[in-house]
Amino acid sequence: MSFWLQHLPVLPIIIPLVAGAAMLLLADTSRYARGGIALVSTTAQLAAAIALLVVAGGGVPGVWPDGVGVYLVGDWPAPFGIVLVVDRLAAVMLTLTSVLGLATLVYALARWDRAGVHFHSLFQFLLMGLNGAFLTGDLFNLFVFFEVLLAASYGLLLHGSGVARVSAGLQYIAVNLVASFLLLISIALIYGVTGTLNMADLALRAGNLAGADRMLFEAGAAILGVAFLVKAGAWPLNFWLVKGYGSAGAPVAAMFSIMTKVGIYALLRIGSLLLPSGAPAAFSLDWMFAAGLATLLFGALGLLATQQLEKMVGYCVIVSAGTLLTALGMPGVTLTGPALFYLISSVLTTGAFFLLAELIERTRSFGANVLAVTLDAFDLDDPASVNRSDDVVGVAIPAAMAFLGLAFISCALLVTGLPPLSGFVAKFSLLSAAVSAATESAPPLDAWLLVAAVLVSGLAGLIGLSRTGIRVFWASDDRSTPRLRVIEAGPVAVLLLLCVGLAAGAGPVSAYLDDAARSLDQPRSYIDAVMSAQTVRGAKGGS
Repeated sequence: MSFWLQHLPVLPIIIPLVAGAAMLLLADTSRYARGGIALVSTTAQLAAAIALLVVAGGGVPGVWPDGVGVYLVGDWPAPFGIVLVVDRLAAVMLTLTSVLGLATLVYALARWDRAGVHFHSLFQFLLMGLNGAFLTGDLFNLFVFFEVLLAASYGLLLHGSGVARVSAGLQYIAVNLVASFLLLISIALIYGVTGTLNMADLALRAGNLAGADRMLFEAGAAILGVAFLVKAGAWPLNFWLVKGYGSAGAPVAAMFSIMTKVGIYALLRIGSLLLPSGAPAAFSLDWMFAAGLATLLFGALGLLATQQLEKMVGYCVIVSAGTLLTALGMPGVTLTGPALFYLISSVLTTGAFFLLAELIERTRSFGANVLAVTLDAFDLDDPASVNRSDDVVGVAIPAAMAFLGLAFISCALLVTGLPPLSGFVAKFSLLSAAVSAATESAPPLDAWLLVAAVLVSGLAGLIGLSRTGIRVFWASDDRSTPRLRVIEAGPVAVLLLLCVGLAAGAGPVSAYLDDAARSLDQPRSYIDAVMSAQTVRGAKGGS
């Protein structure tokens, strides 16, 4: 195995760590140098993620024959050392993070990176935390990477200042600190009972617990599940999400659209490993289905109740979280592949929608919305401010309103699941799988409840977004053609075109995701790969 292929799994963590630290050493005036480093770093992360996607899928013969790659940090064997594990699911999440990160970074270079200090370093540390959470193979380092991405998100949420951001930011920080505290308590309980935090080793030991030890383990797992539910945006623990995301700057809110999926990923990963050994109640399917159904209906009501565009996109994030929790709460793997397809589509859609919402708000007077580029963030009310130049505002695009309208329609189609984009493919495959499961393994009532909830949420989204679209583009007299830059409109267009490509290539993508679902249903390959991974010293000694 080549040197680069051997160390490929650690690159998504090392690259943003080095880039973020290096940019802290640069002066505030080195704007172009920071932007260049950030672009190179994020592009390199995307290249590494795509390479992992290919290797995990069996695209390189003789490497990771079971589709699971293990990287022993410090060359210590599991379960004693830190391990990074790459399988199809982790590779998909890494690629999705890098694609969204590159698009939002390009958007931010137009102006948002100048609304405060250290934007690019915080952005890279956020990517590092996300990548590490998807790669780690033990619970403690999952907590560490959670804290890294949360610490970066605190600074990014407050980026651009303003009363609304500070108010929402304090609530966001308080809620996530409580969730992190719960996560730490659960990890301590689990370690005290099992003596390990390695996920693969934990799957082997959990089935042998009995009596008081089993009860303590169940309690620790329950607290762990609550912490993940907070991070996943599940009802009733998601009261912070809409205000927090809606108050953030556009590129920050777009990146936040994948952060709720980290909690869902953790529930899916740990639940799949513990299921064969007798999953504790916190990771069984019944409660996940119920929580998802409640979240889905809450998000649908929010879409009908709100009229502010950025809050509506926040409720779209809640709807996606509810749909995923409900689908993943069904027994078997019939719905897991379609659910992963829906996850990809929803992240790309909501990311594009948050960016688009800020562009649409520019058609209104300044101060109309906290998601807009506000006067106090960029000193646009100061005649002497350098931010008033065309270098910041850009040159008006004649077809700006046409672009905004077409992009809004595309986002609406994707959110509601109407043809012909990937949202329709995702929801159709999800509902089809639910109907099939109703006749096979899943309880018929649960399957039909899922179908009804998804259809009702789609109808609610259609009503709410249609009403908002009419109000924004047709029924307002105070609208004006906004000034857009290519690097602002381009990322929105790219994310939406990726959704088009996702629909066009639904066959190969679905096949890859179905393989990922089957590997989750048979975690023995994951466990064996981690526990049997050889150190470099051991391999050399054996040869």
